[in-house]
Amino acid sequence: MAAEQGAASPTVHHGHHQPPDHAAGDERTLGGYMAVHKRPAAFEGVDGFSYSVEILTDTTGAPEAPWGAYLFFVRWSHGEPEVQGHRETDFLVTGASDAVVRHQVGAMQLATVKATLDGLIRTRSTP
Repeated sequence: MAAEQGAASPTVHHGHHQPPDHAAGDERTLGGYMAVHKRPAAFEGVDGFSYSVEILTDTTGAPEAPWGAYLFFVRWSHGEPEVQGHRETDFLVTGASDAVVRHQVGAMQLATVKATLDGLIRTRSTP
C-alpha cells in the first residue's frame, strides 16, 4: 500500500538502545533483563574480555525430557567490536518443551550467570 503524500513515516534507528520497560520483568534475572532492556545481558569476564549471553535450547534425545537449555556467551575483542570466540555451558535444565526450559534458565539471577561465565573461563582454556 502506498503511503499518503505528506504522511510522516516512523524513523527507525538501528543500533540505538530503546528505553527500558520495567514492567516487562525482573531485570535482576537473565530473562527479565533481556525483556526489560530488549537486548542480551553483557558482562566483563575474569579474563578482561566483554561477553554477551543468550539462552539457547536444543533437543536432548531423552524422551522423558526432550528439551534442554544452556547459556551461550559470545566473547568480543577489545576495541572495535568483533566476535573473538565463545563459551557455552552444558544443558543447565531439561524439560518437556523449549518454552519451559528457556523460562527456567531465564529465571537465573544475573550474579549466577556472571559466576557461570567466570567458571567457564577459569576451567576451559580454549574459546
